[in-house]
Amino acid sequence: METIGFLELNSIAKGIETADIVLKTAAVDLFFSKTGCPGKYYLMFTGEVAAVQASIDAGRARGEGHVVDWCVIPHVHPQVVKAINMTAMPETLQAIGVMEFYSVTASVYGADAAVKAADVDLLDIRLGTGIGGKSFVILTGEVAAVRESMEAGIHTPNAEGMVVSAVVIPSPHRDLLASLI
Repeated sequence: METIGFLELNSIAKGIETADIVLKTAAVDLFFSKTGCPGKYYLMFTGEVAAVQASIDAGRARGEGHVVDWCVIPHVHPQVVKAINMTAMPETLQAIGVMEFYSVTASVYGADAAVKAADVDLLDIRLGTGIGGKSFVILTGEVAAVRESMEAGIHTPNAEGMVVSAVVIPSPHRDLLASLI
């Protein structure tokens, strides 16, 4: 996967219409198109940089004032997609970092910046469903790596101002992992 595009809208009807125009604009592949809380619509797709950018531009124009946030991330880290699908499971649980955002799009940016900054494993990127439209990222690794990656994740320009909270748990209880995944 080379590039991802992500659109977050505050209207379900406009989100579905936007998804249609995104897919008709350029050669992109739909990763998902779904509803979330509170009445938002999320759209993620992949493709070549130019195609994703053209589809984002068309989607933003069609979504008009309903676009809450959007992003294009070239060379997205493969762990980001696995964590969105909750298919990432490390062999051992080390320190845990949790980044919480007001925007779903900010969590995608934050997760990509975090995993590129240090040797950590993304466990989950929770995209606003059932949590009032907020989102969060859970990652694990050595304490220093978790701290470094979290700093990068919450201070990436596209996530600043959207951070609710960020915590590092150096020695999590062994039973905590089961409740996180």
